[in-house]
Amino acid sequence: MSMWTTRLDAAGIHDPQLRDEFTRQRSVVARYKRAAYTAVLLLLPRPLAPHLIAAIAFMHHTDNLLDDGPLPQRAAAYAAWEKEVSQALATGTSDHPVIRPLLHAGACHPRLLGHVEDFLHTAATDLEFSGFETELDYQRYLDHYSLPAFMLVACVLVPGDEPAGYRAACRTYIDGSQRLDFVNDLAEDLADDRLTIPQDTLLSHGVTRADLVRAQDTPGVRALLRQLLQQARTALAASHGVTDFLPPANRPFVRALIALEEATADAAEAKGPGLLTASARPAVPAALKILTREYRHLRGLRRSRADRCE
Repeated sequence: MSMWTTRLDAAGIHDPQLRDEFTRQRSVVARYKRAAYTAVLLLLPRPLAPHLIAAIAFMHHTDNLLDDGPLPQRAAAYAAWEKEVSQALATGTSDHPVIRPLLHAGACHPRLLGHVEDFLHTAATDLEFSGFETELDYQRYLDHYSLPAFMLVACVLVPGDEPAGYRAACRTYIDGSQRLDFVNDLAEDLADDRLTIPQDTLLSHGVTRADLVRAQDTPGVRALLRQLLQQARTALAASHGVTDFLPPANRPFVRALIALEEATADAAEAKGPGLLTASARPAVPAALKILTREYRHLRGLRRSRADRCE
């Protein structure tokens, strides 16, 4: 019996069609971020893993609709998607292979569906994105798009009512993660005519959009990239406290998630202006070390529980 099959069984997913849909979403998430997907399988309680996969896959599917193609095409695709998802939430049923797993996960984690509604109400922020003039514009984007998207995942990790302070802790994490994504994905975003660095930050370093498009290796560009990565690192370092809100069994996964982001920041820093031609990934040995460390912590936690039950 495969690792994935045992998790479908533990999550009570027995319908063959639904199992197939969850498995397809698993493949999407695995292609999207392999190390994070591995962390889901290794470090989360078995019943939780498929539900988190469903939430991530829904977020990723929505993000693709908002990002891919000319604006009129994206706007029409998102309007149709928002209508289809809203109807599924109202009726509790859907034939869509992304929405059906989400509904199943929502039946087990009722707060998830409320976060889906919140996300749908603000997701057009990304559709309308045309760049940031100031840091304040970035902060608004964080509140209106990045945080509602991340709460789809974060709400699954905490059972019952949301603890006071949890959303603020999640915001700190997603601030670091979003800043890292923006600097690490510069080459891809610029190729799509999308600039995610605030104009006032560019001006403060004497860097122009053309410098970035031409992948110029100048002192100003190097200083800019260092500042952007340091901002991401600062937020990620402050985000470790989010684990205090989680059940002990879910903490190794989130610790690994943050550590993988920090390892990505290390790789991005080493790449320097090369980020303007391709994104960075954490070194495989570094990622394996993180996953192995947290897996050992998880096994120790399980042994401790077993000893207490004897």
